[in-house]
Amino acid sequence: MSTKDPRRRATTQLRRASGRLSTAATTRMDAELPWFAALSAEARSYVGLIVQAGVKSFVDWYADSGSTPPASQLASAVFGAAPRAMAGVISLEQTVDLVRLSIDVVEHSLDDVLPPEDAADVHAAVLRYGRELAFATAEVYARAAEMRGAWDARLEALVVDSVLRDETDEAVLSRASAVGWSARGDVAVILGAAPEGQSEAGVFDAVRRAARDVGMDALCAVQGHLLVVILGGISDAEKAGKRVVEFFDGGPVVIGPVVPDLGHAHVSAASAQAGLRAAAGWPDAPRPVCSGDLLPERVLAGDPTALEHMVGQIYRPLADARGTLVETLTAYFANGGGIEATSRALFVHANTVRYRLGQVADLTGLTPGQPRDALTLQIALALGRQEETRL
Repeated sequence: MSTKDPRRRATTQLRRASGRLSTAATTRMDAELPWFAALSAEARSYVGLIVQAGVKSFVDWYADSGSTPPASQLASAVFGAAPRAMAGVISLEQTVDLVRLSIDVVEHSLDDVLPPEDAADVHAAVLRYGRELAFATAEVYARAAEMRGAWDARLEALVVDSVLRDETDEAVLSRASAVGWSARGDVAVILGAAPEGQSEAGVFDAVRRAARDVGMDALCAVQGHLLVVILGGISDAEKAGKRVVEFFDGGPVVIGPVVPDLGHAHVSAASAQAGLRAAAGWPDAPRPVCSGDLLPERVLAGDPTALEHMVGQIYRPLADARGTLVETLTAYFANGGGIEATSRALFVHANTVRYRLGQVADLTGLTPGQPRDALTLQIALALGRQEETRL
């Protein structure tokens, strides 16, 4: 071989020694990297393939005058031998350790493989190659993370869409688990306008962090112009809503009723959707507002679920408890909410009126003296009477 071509001479020597260099690198990994010894036999074999490919790639790169290939091409040459799933088995930090150790083994073995006159040039080439390989390694993991993030986003959107469509089966629950839903505790759905001019991924991450800080799970999606947030592990619906309300755009934000699990979340979602459609009828509503607090507006907007709730959960308990409760409540509203005027109209003591109104509050959770509660009770009375007339 011509001594006038030192690069070709060095390349020939490196090719002959590539197997020895790969074996030396793997042996040092076994001795110095605890995580390597803990891998399965299959994973260890793939790491070995990566090391061999790395050594071969360096020799080919050096033979080609050390011209720097694109990072994607270099990554393919080194990591292409291993399945993509290896990015989930070996962390980025561990892969950096692997690359660093392999480069170190090659560098320290050069003096035993090459004559002194060739070693210096190859030493410099190893350092350059190591730097390029580090960039390629980062790109491999960045691409894997990007693909995983895109897949998780699609999966999460499917879960949310299934909840809104009332199609939550075992497959949907499994998908929810795959994107981090722990299926713990009560669940509620929150709806509002999606923020404009912000990336969906950024908004979703912020919602998840806010939820996670107080021990809640969160699933997010944008449906049309709406941001849908499903929260799990909640103890107080209003407090849960306040944790994430800042991530919605302007306008009403409605919290659906609390349900026991994700399988029943469609009930919360339907109520939240009905509340959002009717929320314009109460411009001074708090933000966020519970869908149950929008019952009057929902009834006026034609929501049959709200009508059923008004009759079944508010009017019927009053009518079934004591006939005097409906009579007293009717007289109370007819007399402008005056206790004394009501007592005179009913020919009872004022304390009797107060007692009966207290019973109304106990049965319905609504206080007749509060304007919003009074509106709900008056509509419930009207609906209940209409229902009885139809019967």
